[in-house]
Amino acid sequence: MAEKASVLILAGSKNDLQEIEKTTAVLEKLGIPFTVKVASAHRTPDDVVRTVQEHTAGTARVIIAAAGLANHLAGAAAARTVCPVIGVPLAKPPLNGLDALISTVQMPPGVPVAAVGIGAAENAAILAAEILGVSDSQIRKKLLKQREDLRRSILGG
Repeated sequence: MAEKASVLILAGSKNDLQEIEKTTAVLEKLGIPFTVKVASAHRTPDDVVRTVQEHTAGTARVIIAAAGLANHLAGAAAARTVCPVIGVPLAKPPLNGLDALISTVQMPPGVPVAAVGIGAAENAAILAAEILGVSDSQIRKKLLKQREDLRRSILGG
């Protein structure tokens, strides 16, 4: 039996690890395996390349890259794989995440990066699960239940 598809989560620095706890909590709840690595597009670019190549050669089918400031981490990852990459721009001073958002969404043609809102680490996990759920009915069922639970929490009952 093949290993279950997983998600590689890249954090731009150790300081970003706390912000991706929402990501890991959602993936754990959905039963999706993941690996978290710290790597910087600017300070440790060789580590980014090595990590992306190793994990996408294994079971990683989606990458989530979370960083602040000039967030080129998602783009650096996307340049090294054809797996979907989801960028999470993190709010950091002085521009409170606007710089990270622009760096994430302004990718050149041919190297796409999906982006969630500034600090929306939970949405990155849900989007990763939706991508995996296209070919995994168990994940899809869990997402449908999660969506129904959300609906009930808004409407009551």
